[in-house]
Formats: sequence, C-alpha cells, structure tokens
Amino acid sequence: SISLAKQLASIKALGKGSDLEKAFATVALVYKNSADPEGKLSKAETKTLLQTQFGRFIQGQENKPKYREIVSALDEESENKIDFEDFMILLVSLTLMSDLLQEIKNVKTTK
Repeated sequence: SISLAKQLASIKALGKGSDLEKAFATVALVYKNSADPEGKLSKAETKTLLQTQFGRFIQGQENKPKYREIVSALDEESENKIDFEDFMILLVSLTLMSDLLQEIKNVKTTK
C-alpha cells in the first residue's frame, strides 16, 4: 500500500495547499483507505479507525454521556454502514467534546 504522505503528494491541487487543506485531505485519504469499494465503513470498522487514528481526541471521553451515546450507536448490530459525510460529522462531534480540544485552545500563539 502507498504511504499517506505519497498519496497526499500525488494530489496536484495540494501542491501549495494550506495546513487546513492538507488536514482535510488527510482525513479523506485515511477514510478512503479504510472504506469498502462502495466508499463506506461498517460501524465496527469506524470504531477501530477512531481508536487507531483518533485516539488522543477520544481518550478520557468514556464517561461523558454524549460519547457513550455515540459509541453505543457504533456498537449496535446493524447492517448500516457509515459514509464519508457521516464520518466527518462523527469526527467533528467527538472533537468538540474532546479534552484535547480544550488543550489546543489554550496553546499560546506568537504574533
């Protein structure tokens, strides 16, 4: 399999892309590399992807009711698969409740 860095480098439009553009391209590529041929993830695959690729954002969230609600929805035995749009909504939701987000907000910037 081709490394994520090489995949990013192959996207001509990102040649001089901003950090934010590259960040979203990375999310899209990580999702694409994990998805099935129809471009979807099972709920179990989604949970695994979150644990392996988003662990620092979800770390320590286990006791939060909203987090448990989200994870329990992924644990439900269902044929429903998650598409990229739903995955992005999931990432944003988990990011907004993350303790790491608070730490990021407190980072001092130099101007």
